[in-house]
Amino acid sequence: MFQRRSEPTSPLLRSEKALADSNLNWSLLLVDDGSADNTAKVIKELSAFPEVAGVIFSRNFGKEAAMLAGLHRANGDYVIIMDADLQHPPALIPALISRALETGADQIIACRDRVGEKGVRKFLSKTYYRMVNSLLDEVRLRDGEGDFRLLSRRARNVLVNLDERSRFSKGLFSWIGFPTEVIEYQNVIREAGESSWSIKSLFEYGLNGVLSFNTKPLRVVAYFGGAIFGLSLIYLFALIIGWLINGVTAPGYITIIASIIGFAGIQLLVLGVIGEYVGRIYQEVKHRPHYLVWEEYSVSVQD
Repeated sequence: MFQRRSEPTSPLLRSEKALADSNLNWSLLLVDDGSADNTAKVIKELSAFPEVAGVIFSRNFGKEAAMLAGLHRANGDYVIIMDADLQHPPALIPALISRALETGADQIIACRDRVGEKGVRKFLSKTYYRMVNSLLDEVRLRDGEGDFRLLSRRARNVLVNLDERSRFSKGLFSWIGFPTEVIEYQNVIREAGESSWSIKSLFEYGLNGVLSFNTKPLRVVAYFGGAIFGLSLIYLFALIIGWLINGVTAPGYITIIASIIGFAGIQLLVLGVIGEYVGRIYQEVKHRPHYLVWEEYSVSVQD
């Protein structure tokens, strides 16, 4: 959770209500991703309950780091990943567990529809999923599929042993495979506050997803460069033939300047794509921790 604008106790109360009639042993782990409000204080107070654990980051490390911190500390038979804004309804928890027990699947995905989403975000999301699935060979992402899901101990162990720095969990969930089931649910409107995800942050997250699982952008750039080179040769031959036949001189400064600017832009584009991959290599070789913990409470979570 980060900058919780609604009551931070809500996830606990809703989860407790959802699991009240079950005979399962369960615990709730709350991860504060460096919030500047009173979220950390509330988590500390909630950790007085035996079924609640808390992890407080030293600063904001991002959603991926928060999920990984939870997976590191969850050692039950099953773990369910949820956002604290209650758009992942705790009432769906029993259905996830029941499906896992019935089918023996290692992943139960809660896939939502897009009712109530703003038009621009809905359009961008659908476009992104289509683009990603056309680019990625190893993974397939469903439209409406998020991080809300149940994982078996086996799936959880595999995920925490993937030590890459630039994590894109949606892709990793698909990449590890294992028997998977899907439960669909209706989109839940946020109860309070606004999403901290701007269009810019969503774009960066989406770009990370594309670059984390394939090298096709590099290949596309190479093909593009080859096509430009081929067109340049054709244009050069056309100029030479025109000069030999008609004595037509080559175009003047405007054509030259336009060509220089065009090729400079292409070179910068190529360098930008290569730079994105080099930057990811740089992050990997530094091998810094995914997150730093300021405080922990009841860190052993058993379901």
